[in-house]
Amino acid sequence: MVRVIKALVAFFLDFIETAVVALSLFVIVYLFLFQPHQVKGNSMNPNFHDGEYLLTDKISYRFEKPQRDDVIIFKAPQNQDYDYIKRIIAIPGETIKISNGLVYINNKILDEKNYLASASLTHPGLFLSEDKQFTLPEDEYFAVGDNRDHSSDSRDWGTVPLANIVGKAWLRYWPPQEFGFLPRFH
Repeated sequence: MVRVIKALVAFFLDFIETAVVALSLFVIVYLFLFQPHQVKGNSMNPNFHDGEYLLTDKISYRFEKPQRDDVIIFKAPQNQDYDYIKRIIAIPGETIKISNGLVYINNKILDEKNYLASASLTHPGLFLSEDKQFTLPEDEYFAVGDNRDHSSDSRDWGTVPLANIVGKAWLRYWPPQEFGFLPRFH
């Protein structure tokens, strides 16, 4: 009987040790490497849909700066308890302007054919009005939704500080038929 109790205690302690190690690894990965995020709403249609799940790469931006066309996850400017998913279209030091439905970066039309339909227009907002030029400060990014008519983004509330960026969208894992790494355009 004593042998059975010792075996059960040993089994229980092994189980606890395994669970603690697994939980510790999960916490390290979740806090420092990758984090799941759900797309909420239609602001990133047609490239990302409501209810899809993305895995966010949280480590890359520790070694390199965000680039134009990166799909980023960041703390919402109005409420930092929420995360937004948007696409960077202008980076620090660049001058952005919206005129007649087109985005200009440093006075050149921004080529967005990789992720926007050719008939898509970009309308100005409260922060960046029609024909207003704005130069992005250091460590500030201009991020917008791919579904420009249905997106609250930098056009309305301003730039995204680097400190607010959680990471970049890296992998779509739900729904299963959409599973795959996200394309890079730069």
